[in-house]
Amino acid sequence: MDQVATGKTGSGDDGAEFRDALVLFMPSGRRGRFAVGTPVLDAARSLGVYIESVCGGRGLCGRCQVTVAEGEFAKHAITSAADHLSEFSATEKRYASKRPFAPDRRLSCSALIEGDLVIDVPTDVQVNRQVVRKRAEVRRIPRDPATTLCYVEVPEPDMEHPLGDLERLGEALRSEWGLDEVSFDFQLLSQVQRILREGEWKVTAAVNRMAGAGTDEDAKASGQARVIGLWPGFHNVALGLAVDIGSTTIAAHLTSLLSGRILASAGTSNPQIRFGEDLMSRVSYVMMNPGGEAALTRAVRDAVGALATKVCSEAEQSPDDVL
Repeated sequence: MDQVATGKTGSGDDGAEFRDALVLFMPSGRRGRFAVGTPVLDAARSLGVYIESVCGGRGLCGRCQVTVAEGEFAKHAITSAADHLSEFSATEKRYASKRPFAPDRRLSCSALIEGDLVIDVPTDVQVNRQVVRKRAEVRRIPRDPATTLCYVEVPEPDMEHPLGDLERLGEALRSEWGLDEVSFDFQLLSQVQRILREGEWKVTAAVNRMAGAGTDEDAKASGQARVIGLWPGFHNVALGLAVDIGSTTIAAHLTSLLSGRILASAGTSNPQIRFGEDLMSRVSYVMMNPGGEAALTRAVRDAVGALATKVCSEAEQSPDDVL
């Protein structure tokens, strides 16, 4: 699907009208409007178009090569021409003097947009084209989850024991499950009263025993616990999400914390790749673009969130059960 960015129009001091250039990347079909003077590589990254740049945009690796498709593309209302890019830069001349460089190719890190363009991204320079092919191995793994489900029956409030709902729930968990200290996630505080009454004072709590402890042994010995989920009545679903974030791919596996079974798996390319092919080129991108780390973080978080939604949908499970 095309991604269309909103362009700007206006007029200069001399009254002449100007507009941002419309750029279409092929074969992805993604397009957007960009200010004149924008590097082609930056335009591609903003649209999520896969162009490699191992050197971080310094014109050294040559993997960000692109070509301009010339002519009138009526379907897209674009008239594209090679002179809609800036002149051959010193960086490109230096690269062409040292390595083979086809005359119709440009380095997208150095070429600047000066008009409407149709850009072809060749595959012959992409040595790390991505194939998402990750799966979870099926083997015996002893289960020892940090989070467990605890069913409790909470005494109803009365005048003889004037405790709040939260205190009575914590007391029930301590007495029935042998916990010394119980704390609650902040987002649960406003829900405890409603959930207790919906369950007629019978609830299931998801308890994380690792909270606040230095090691697994410390946590089990101290009895410290934190309630991170709460459901009315008896609830027998607890899910975990195993995520493998690699430099080129991200894989997610939805598992049952009760049986250890893998319920669904999904993978995607790491969207951070548009900022650099490997980890060092992404470090270089951040060094040369102050604040760029926020864009990299946002990209990978969005990808993990999308994978979580996808595996829950495939397994017909609620994301609220992922603990």
